Amino acid sequence: MAKDKSVFSPIGAWKYLTKKPVTIPKTLVFDTPREASDNYRGFHINDWDKCVGCGTCAEICPTNAINMIEIPTLEQSKGNKPERPAIDYGRCSFCALCVDICTSDSLSMSKEYIHLSKDADTFYFLPEIDGIHEIEYKDGYVRDEVSELLDLERYKMDEIKHDGRAESFMEIIKGYSKEMAIAEASRCVECGICTFTCPAHMNIPEYIKSVWTENMEEGIDYLYKTNPLSNVCGRVCTHTCESACVIGNRGKPVAIRWLKRYIIDNTPKEDFERVVLSNVSEKINGKVGIIGGGPAGLSCAYYLRTLGYEVDIYEEKPLLGGAVRYGVPEYRLPEESVKEDVEMIRKMGVNFIVNTKVGRDISFDEIKNTHDAVFSGTGNWIPKKLRVKNVDHPDIRFAAKFLQESRDYSRNLGEMPEFEDDLIVIGGGDVSFDVARSLLRLQTIKNGKTNIKFIARKPSQFLACDPEEFEEGTEEGLKFHLDRSPVEILIDDNNKIYGVKVARCTSVMTESGKAKTTCTDETEEIYAKEVFMSVGSDPDFEYFTDEIIDNLEISRNKIKVKEDGQVEGYPWLFAGGDITRGPDIITAVADGHKAAMGIDEYLYNKAKNKN
Repeated sequence: MAKDKSVFSPIGAWKYLTKKPVTIPKTLVFDTPREASDNYRGFHINDWDKCVGCGTCAEICPTNAINMIEIPTLEQSKGNKPERPAIDYGRCSFCALCVDICTSDSLSMSKEYIHLSKDADTFYFLPEIDGIHEIEYKDGYVRDEVSELLDLERYKMDEIKHDGRAESFMEIIKGYSKEMAIAEASRCVECGICTFTCPAHMNIPEYIKSVWTENMEEGIDYLYKTNPLSNVCGRVCTHTCESACVIGNRGKPVAIRWLKRYIIDNTPKEDFERVVLSNVSEKINGKVGIIGGGPAGLSCAYYLRTLGYEVDIYEEKPLLGGAVRYGVPEYRLPEESVKEDVEMIRKMGVNFIVNTKVGRDISFDEIKNTHDAVFSGTGNWIPKKLRVKNVDHPDIRFAAKFLQESRDYSRNLGEMPEFEDDLIVIGGGDVSFDVARSLLRLQTIKNGKTNIKFIARKPSQFLACDPEEFEEGTEEGLKFHLDRSPVEILIDDNNKIYGVKVARCTSVMTESGKAKTTCTDETEEIYAKEVFMSVGSDPDFEYFTDEIIDNLEISRNKIKVKEDGQVEGYPWLFAGGDITRGPDIITAVADGHKAAMGIDEYLYNKAKNKN
């Protein structure tokens, strides 16, 4: 129990009146300052190698003490903005919220706390790893679990479990509920670094915010500013934006692709149409012909129509959509999703001319002569072949044709394609998994059992496919033979395929990082009755006139074009998609958009010069 003090006890302090004052010299304070306590909030340190310039620290600062400064010596790159935070210590309250929310763990506070100067500018400081005075100090304040401000875990979307999944082509991913979507949207820090990485530079933070504010019409408006195939891309986009998401530096990146899908799936159809069709302009004096109704052609047509141009799309197949309509399986991209995107473009007034192959049903010159400009986005449809023995055997099946047959079957427009009950698929990329997993479903539907062997040169961690494809393919029963390079298609005495001879791979790249497969002399035979090959595809340029073909600059099967898609030497001709860049849907959408802007500028200048 504490002892009660006497009312005279303060008088004891009078004894110091006669003692000599103690003065600590200024030099001692500043030259050898006392070490600050643990977790002290001293001057900032920023590790520029970790910092990604997201600006989240500046956004949260309650005193506006942090400004993001563009650094000329840094370059914008995937997941990294060339900016770094500068701190105004005339305003800083040392609250450390900037450290708590730092997405890359680059920003911290040291135990250094003394800075004297008559120059006020020195209190505005661009911290680096060596602190304000380039003196090494111990770490001060450190974020802990309690002060963590970021939600690092992704809200997982429901999906059909693998048991029984291969019994149909039903879509696997179910979609976010409203509560899950809002929770996932709340993880975004709105830094916009993802926007730079997206090939179409979509307004990602803006449309994610529309999920958070539950304003779906605003979300649709943002999506269509840069992507008229948002329904498709909300399901099968390569989502490179997520690989740049700054939340991924310390946790799971925001599910950007699924939030895009949520906006599409949860906007009433009448609201959707009203927002999109309100972008259509009155027709002006200009007509553009588009060859190929895939993602690049549809995108180009959409943006040209918003500018008022009359647009004709010439498509060889009965349905528009290109690779997304005739390549991606139904379990990843339902027919209704493609149909809605395509139908919206038709409703804008774009003229679809289907079952018409340019070069066969109509000449390239006729299109040129009846339009003011031409855009070509015909894609890659000619299958590549491996350089192996017996690769020209007529029974070898290739991805493009099979996927088209499979897709027509799943949308009730064709018979089930024929196949054996013991198969090999050669590949490694997303398309080869589309082939293998479609065959799994067809075998299950027809036979109730599966037997598919998957051969690839690379180990699983280096496969060119999305990691989800390997994971789900494994769950569904694919039998993998990885690190194996095909050297021969095995043919018996009756000219029937009975398997593939492979060599064991020891390396798939050189020390400098270039792709090069190295194999041992050791080989093995993998047996099956049928072989499907999915190792890429090439374009078909036969529809161009001989004069144009002779003058096109083509490198590695890609036409060289200007930044806006204009073909050198032919100002009226534009191109985009797989025949110029590739290799994915969102890049084709971006190409179509750029080309539409380029065509508009070309036709505007042409009319201006004419007048």
